[in-house]
Amino acid sequence: MIVDEFLADLKALPASLSRDSYLTFATAGGMNVFEREGGPEHVTASCFVFSPDFERVLLCFHRKGQFWVQFGGHLEPQDASVADAALREAREESGIANLTLRSEAIVDLDRHELHGGFSCAAHWDVGFVALATPDVEIAVSDESEDVRWFPTTALPAAVPDNFPVRLAVVLRGVENEGARSR
Repeated sequence: MIVDEFLADLKALPASLSRDSYLTFATAGGMNVFEREGGPEHVTASCFVFSPDFERVLLCFHRKGQFWVQFGGHLEPQDASVADAALREAREESGIANLTLRSEAIVDLDRHELHGGFSCAAHWDVGFVALATPDVEIAVSDESEDVRWFPTTALPAAVPDNFPVRLAVVLRGVENEGARSR
């Protein structure tokens, strides 16, 4: 069951206030936390798409939010897991049909409140990583105004306030994972 797998994936993360908040939220809400109509707050899935050298990140300009951000969105009934939802969203929003996740390991937890233009009150976002070459063909979806590669050290001005810090933490985690596997 998706909720059991999600709780196990969260428990595998290092202890933190974010992880513990997600565990409490998911345990209390059960399957409702994965459904858009399950309440004003729910789990969403997102995907940071990097170049293989991690020097560039592919972002979309979110139509409703009016900012550059990683790909992501609500879980759908056909999604077998939160990771599966993240991959589906990244494929749909980037136009990269053969995109695959680097792993199904959670790399980012970001609960954010929503304002103007959104029917939800908050998203409990769960992030994953995928890799693509910068020369891959990309496409803009209906949910975005643009899709573009940026150097990870030179992000556009119009990103959410906490995005640069989140991106740096994701990159550090990927870097540490690479060092452990050598």
